[in-house]
Amino acid sequence: MASLSGLSEELGEIEGQILDIFRALSNGFQKLEKIKDSNRQSRQLEELTGKMRECKRLIKEFDREVKDLEYKSDADTTKMLSEKKQSMIKELNSYVALKKQYASNIENKRVDLFEGPGEGFAEENGLLASTMSNQQLMDQGNRMMDETDEAIERSKKVVHETVNVGTETAAALKAQTEQMSRIVNELDSIHFSIKKATQLVKELGRQVATDRCIMALLFLIVIGVIAIIIVKIVNPHNKDIRDIPGLAPPAPSRRLLAYPC
Repeated sequence: MASLSGLSEELGEIEGQILDIFRALSNGFQKLEKIKDSNRQSRQLEELTGKMRECKRLIKEFDREVKDLEYKSDADTTKMLSEKKQSMIKELNSYVALKKQYASNIENKRVDLFEGPGEGFAEENGLLASTMSNQQLMDQGNRMMDETDEAIERSKKVVHETVNVGTETAAALKAQTEQMSRIVNELDSIHFSIKKATQLVKELGRQVATDRCIMALLFLIVIGVIAIIIVKIVNPHNKDIRDIPGLAPPAPSRRLLAYPC
């Protein structure tokens, strides 16, 4: 981090924030392993996902700063910055893969398992069938087959409608995800532009302050020169004030002698 701070304060600050997030992710996944309740695991996973999004945004900002420094840096420095960025991306991808693995495990735990009919129901059907004639058994079987066919058709219809709704939902989610991604990229660009504008305003402020100091100093010098000139004119015989180079001392006054006629 010290080496990056020497190159750019912004790079050093961004790297520090990314390293803090990586440490938080590592501690968060270690904590996640000890949680048994699936609801608490989901909440912990959502929190870690938010940190990953923030880390992704910081890596993009890091990349922009690196591109701004390319024309100032030598080849070795550029290579070092590129390798550091790739290392950050690789570490973030490892946490993303770990998050997907935990999400899949949580989803598997929530699958509902349905059991078939019990033994008592089968025994009841056997006792009922023993009291029926062959024709009644055939009629009962046909009726049950018709009911089963109708139930299958209804299930097919429900499945078809569910697939259509799922397809439409997936398309809508994809469009919203792309839109959110564009918005996030635009916000990152705006945030980066605001930082650059703030730096420029600070530099302009320092330049204006410097110009004002110079103007004030020149003004004081001019006032001092004018004061010396005035004093020299009013009291030309004052030896405590040296003559100003290039300024001739005032000519002595001449007295006219009166001659008698």
